[in-house]
Amino acid sequence: MKTPKSIEPLVVDGLVSEVLRPLKSGKEASVYVVVSEGEVRCAKVYKEANKRGFHKQALYQEGRKVRNSRQERAMNKSTKFGRKQQENVWQNAEVDALYRLAAAGVRVPKPYNFVGGVLLMELVTDSEGSAAPRLNDLELTREEALEYHELLIREVVRMLCAGIVHGDLSEYNILIDAQGPVIIDLPQAVDAAANNNAARMLERDVDNLCAYFGQFAPELLATRYGKEIWKLYESGLLHPDIELTGRFKSSEKVADVKSIMREINDANEEAIRRKLEWQAQL
Repeated sequence: MKTPKSIEPLVVDGLVSEVLRPLKSGKEASVYVVVSEGEVRCAKVYKEANKRGFHKQALYQEGRKVRNSRQERAMNKSTKFGRKQQENVWQNAEVDALYRLAAAGVRVPKPYNFVGGVLLMELVTDSEGSAAPRLNDLELTREEALEYHELLIREVVRMLCAGIVHGDLSEYNILIDAQGPVIIDLPQAVDAAANNNAARMLERDVDNLCAYFGQFAPELLATRYGKEIWKLYESGLLHPDIELTGRFKSSEKVADVKSIMREINDANEEAIRRKLEWQAQL
């Protein structure tokens, strides 16, 4: 097929020798099957911001670091330069996440290179060598649903132990190869320690898995893995091999609002008293 314009620089540089076919086109990127360094791989071409359908990026970008204060100021002011830097940060988030997660033993596509907004990575295949299907394309038995759910909950735990929350995990960005689930699409991945929305995103990821697999194994609908995992993480007790129960008991202690208001009023009165004493000394 004709080489897409965005991949032409990689052909010139010798990183891609042939573009075989398009694989998919999503809200964030288009993916092509290519030959790179003698192997069949994927080339993920990120779409420009005005052509991308992914919204609420601010929630995901919180806590992401940039190289210097000039870039940060430009991003905050949303100048032309700042918007370009935001794009770079957005795209690099997936590359960084893939390397970190692969090192942590999480099943993600192996990244090879990232040049000019194009990510070269492993082509995930099924047992016959064809592109692996997405989870939502499969009809599961109850046993398969329970098995895949358990495997993916363990992957979520490994990700969090590596400091990362996927942020948009669902049956649409999980592939099934010969060994089981592989997690894909990570440009919205967040730093669990730096993003104030991380707990909510993790619970949403886990709830998405519960809802999908619960169609085939209804007993999963009663589990509360998200809250259990985050509580263990906050407590410093989470590790990749931890045994989870799927149960979580919320605190039933009722907040004493009157006592809290009294403490606030006392603090305000003390602040006023000190201010008056300071003024009297002038």
